[in-house]
Amino acid sequence: MADCVIVRAYGRQLDQLRAEAFRIARGRQIDWWIDRGDKGTHFCFESAEAKQAFTSMCDNFAVPYVEA
Repeated sequence: MADCVIVRAYGRQLDQLRAEAFRIARGRQIDWWIDRGDKGTHFCFESAEAKQAFTSMCDNFAVPYVEA
C-alpha cells in the first residue's frame, strides 16, 4: 500500500520537491512515484516514514499539502 501526499507546486518548486522525494526514497531504499491529478501532484512512497520525511520538506519549503 502506498503512502501519498498531494501538493500544489509548479516549476522550480516542483523540481525541488522531486529531488527531495528522490533523495528520501534512495536513502530508505524504497520506490516512489508521481501521479498528476486534478487537485495537484501526488507524491507516493512505499513507506509511511518516507512520506513523513517528505511532508517535513514540504513544511520547510512552505508548500501546502494534503495527505491522500
